[in-house]
Amino acid sequence: MARKRHSAEEIVTKLRQVDVLSSQGKSVAEAVRSIGVTEVTYYRWRSEYGGLKGDQVKRLKELEMENSRLRRAVSDLTLDKMILTEAARGNY
Repeated sequence: MARKRHSAEEIVTKLRQVDVLSSQGKSVAEAVRSIGVTEVTYYRWRSEYGGLKGDQVKRLKELEMENSRLRRAVSDLTLDKMILTEAARGNY
């Protein structure tokens, strides 16, 4: 079966559908099957997106992207500093 990448908004919507279905008396396994994902995927999504709303999910993704960009910049600068330190000592 082909995999489908769900957007963060779709994930939050599906998590809410499971909440509604389970509050209506369905078991979690039945509710998860009705949204078309496995239980493992559901619990992984729930741990990551549990109490978030749509706009919070967008903000989370933006912050994760910014964090990765800043980490890359810091690692590049650290590498440059190490190279310059070695060159200043005459170990080039």
